Amino acid sequence: MTRLRAGLLVAAVVFVVDQLVKWVVTGPMGIDFLGAYKTILPVFDLRYTRNEGVSLGMLRAETETMRWLLVAFTGAIAIGVAVWMSREEKAVDRAALGLVLGGAIGNIVDRIRLGYVVDFADLHFGEWRPFLVFNVADAAITIGVLILLVRALLIREKRPDPSENVHA
Repeated sequence: MTRLRAGLLVAAVVFVVDQLVKWVVTGPMGIDFLGAYKTILPVFDLRYTRNEGVSLGMLRAETETMRWLLVAFTGAIAIGVAVWMSREEKAVDRAALGLVLGGAIGNIVDRIRLGYVVDFADLHFGEWRPFLVFNVADAAITIGVLILLVRALLIREKRPDPSENVHA
């Protein structure tokens, strides 16, 4: 259980930060209707959007039935991530899974509460936008998945050399 605590702590922090930032943007800052935006930096705006689908707007939940099916689908993925995290041996991978889990829960809560996910972060270079408008949860999920991919594909754990265990 102690192995799981660090991953769950990461997930909880991501969830709280995601929900807090969404509240600040849509509440006190008043960026809460389609088309509303505020330029923060020349390359970064806060721009209110509603994401009714999953990644890249796919699987749009245009009906109540689709909304709840999407909640169930993403909830099942979150449960799978939590199970994986509970079995994971490596602390870095548990933290990465915590990023994914916290982000997933943040977006699931939006979908349950509002029927869509609030997105607001708009990174752009002039008219070029390398990403769709996103939120803290989306960023955490992306970073967590990238960490897992890099570790799986590029970082090889040193295996014990069988010849070193030979006793003469």
